[in-house]
Amino acid sequence: MTSTDLGADVAASSGAAMFIPGPATPYQGDIARYWDREARPVNLRLGDVDGLYHHHYGIGDVDHTALGDGDGCAYEKKLIAELHRLESAQAELLLDHLGPIERDDTLVDAGCGRGGSMVMAHQRFGCRVEGVTLSAKQADFANQRARELGIEDHVRARVCNMLGTPFETGRAAASWNNESSMYVDLEDLFAEHSRILTTGGRYVTITGCWNPRYGQPSKYVSQINAHFECNIHSRREYLRAMADHRLVPQAVIDLTPATLPYWELRATSSLVTGIEKAFINSYKDGSFQYLLIAADRV
Repeated sequence: MTSTDLGADVAASSGAAMFIPGPATPYQGDIARYWDREARPVNLRLGDVDGLYHHHYGIGDVDHTALGDGDGCAYEKKLIAELHRLESAQAELLLDHLGPIERDDTLVDAGCGRGGSMVMAHQRFGCRVEGVTLSAKQADFANQRARELGIEDHVRARVCNMLGTPFETGRAAASWNNESSMYVDLEDLFAEHSRILTTGGRYVTITGCWNPRYGQPSKYVSQINAHFECNIHSRREYLRAMADHRLVPQAVIDLTPATLPYWELRATSSLVTGIEKAFINSYKDGSFQYLLIAADRV
């Protein structure tokens, strides 16, 4: 552990105010403000189901037996639970692709949100999980949940630019971005993951990307960019940037068919945000894809 890490641990345990670095660019400041102000019911009410608060989408077939028939409050409660189950299934799939992880390893979640995936990773592997986010609100929330679960010595979020983390070179056994890579330049992102990963370490991303075979980003992709204030990259850009930074793909999985049921179910709920049709239409017309890429650091 570095002196910086130790100092942060002491501050956290003593209740001292968290050091929050200023944004490196105006855009980072915009994104920090966006997520500090974000309080969508679709994120919070799903997390209330079991205390795992995610900021990503779901995969898998809808369990219509669990939903049952009817409408009203009872049905809506079951629908919310089903959406949350699909989101947790997505996180489980990401963790499945991290490879062998030991209890004394360190994992890094780049763009950790409110920390749901970090908690799941610690519960599965028993190891230390470090998360970074530009949002002080998200970091506070994630750390409070870790304290409530009694795992604050193993799970921690900090306010940090994922393009310049404080972690030692070669420290991480595995790292990931779960729907957060569209906020950064991929060359800079993969350079940083390559730096912090040990040789042979595993990087995994699950992300939406526009399909080069479509020609250019579609109008639906443009709508998604505007809604989330992000910049969706193409599949080709991911693979090229990984190759530039010694990250060799071991698996590239198209999850588009697996995520469509989630979006179609979400579009029928009370938690709609207005972006559901753009996702559904872009997945169906082939202009947008939902991919998992697992790569080894060589």
